[in-house]
Amino acid sequence: MDIIRSTAGRGGKTVTLVTGFMGIGLPEKESLAKKMRAACGCGGTVKDGNIEIQGDQRETVARILSEAGFRPVMAGG
Repeated sequence: MDIIRSTAGRGGKTVTLVTGFMGIGLPEKESLAKKMRAACGCGGTVKDGNIEIQGDQRETVARILSEAGFRPVMAGG
């Protein structure tokens, strides 16, 4: 599971992208995304099997994933 900061195709706006989910379905992703949105105080969505959270929220997202029992890896710039 990778946590990436991305701006591609978003008009220069930064999002935190969580990719590489194995073995969990859409309801679980929706639940994780909801927790991340609440903790970060920002918007986000589940799109194309990945979770997108607005802004550079990598530290907060990594903490939430660790608490949920995943092993997140910071990837990219």
